[in-house]
Amino acid sequence: HYDAHTGVAADDNASGTVGVLELARYFASRPQARTIRFVAFVNEEPPYFKVPGKMGSEVYAERSRERGDDIRAMLALEMIGYYSSEAGSQKYPSPLNLFYPSVGNFIAFVGTIENADLVRQCIGVFRNKVKFPSEGAALPGALPGIDYSDHWSFQQHGYPAIMVTDTAFFRNHNYHEESDTPETLDFPRMARVVTGLRYVVEELAN
Repeated sequence: HYDAHTGVAADDNASGTVGVLELARYFASRPQARTIRFVAFVNEEPPYFKVPGKMGSEVYAERSRERGDDIRAMLALEMIGYYSSEAGSQKYPSPLNLFYPSVGNFIAFVGTIENADLVRQCIGVFRNKVKFPSEGAALPGALPGIDYSDHWSFQQHGYPAIMVTDTAFFRNHNYHEESDTPETLDFPRMARVVTGLRYVVEELAN
């Protein structure tokens, strides 16, 4: 999504938007077996979040279902630019803190339990192709943050969908603040994530 909660939104979600644009540039000259759509959505942020007919991705997913579009997978690039190597920099809703690392240096592939197969497929390809810390989670949608992006819209209309994220407010203290500025992002690590996502998209598209 390219809309912003505040006037400055480098991680949320200029980082994800740039990732989509870079992937689109890369695949523009590399046709795949399946159609790939690169879409930037409006109205992900409040007051439109999860509002049918108002949230951009929900409108798109609804119309896709009405047309009978055969969407095999949707990846929402939601905040992919903030990383930290400091101990204790990563938080979670309980009880995930018992199972996942406390250092916020990884990218996460997150979905609901119904999308566990897509989570496993995507993170498997990512780990096989790039040496970058990553975590995968297929969890109940009731946990805070699990469905806090545009993948929720596609799930609502019966499409497999997951989120690729630096975990937002569970790591980045600039979330929805004016301090979410470009100098807080780690561009080298963000670039490595997008490189890994090239392989993921290629796998899904063949």
